Amino acid sequence: MQEYEGRICPPPEGYIVIVVAKFNKTITQRLLDGALAKLRRHQVREEDIRVVWVPGAYEIPYIANYFARDADCLAVICLGAVIKGDTSHDQHINRYVGMAIGEAAARFGTPVIFGVLTCDTIEQAHARSGMLESVRDKILSPAPGNKGAEAAEAALELIDLMTELPEIDIMPNIQSIPMPLGLARLLGKPEEEDGDLDDDIFMPRQKNVKKLAKKSAKKKPKKKE
Repeated sequence: MQEYEGRICPPPEGYIVIVVAKFNKTITQRLLDGALAKLRRHQVREEDIRVVWVPGAYEIPYIANYFARDADCLAVICLGAVIKGDTSHDQHINRYVGMAIGEAAARFGTPVIFGVLTCDTIEQAHARSGMLESVRDKILSPAPGNKGAEAAEAALELIDLMTELPEIDIMPNIQSIPMPLGLARLLGKPEEEDGDLDDDIFMPRQKNVKKLAKKSAKKKPKKKE
């Protein structure tokens, strides 16, 4: 039996994006602080962290898609806070954002981490953006902790896991995936080219991350014996 598990450790060369919603900024700022603290603790360089602020949670997937297609992007961490109001508006936002973030990860093979709070009350949101970090087993430790820090931890673990997984070959019938018209225009592609993304986007993600890991390893000074 073969078993694979990532470690929470410094990532290879590349950059990590944090997409943060400005709506409910009192909450999302604390989520961002938690994520940054976690990345810095594991030796992610400041120049390898990109923070992008968007108006609200609904806009998070759009920017997540933009960066997830970049071969040098190791992971995208999505942070936001949707709090229930007097209508069912929050349910529609949560449903769309959750599905769209998952689709971005599946489409581009990049870890896109869901760190969006979906709370019934402001008290719940405050508790889930606090200073305490909870352990993984929620049965043993029901404390909510800081979801931003947990999202960053998940990103680091998945990045490392991608270096451990066996390389795969992409089937010929999925070499090309249509590009959304809006994204094609944003990237300056002529409309007649809207049907396809660049071929290098579809390099198996684990091959690219392994390549970056080897490149980083070469730059590290050898230990003196």
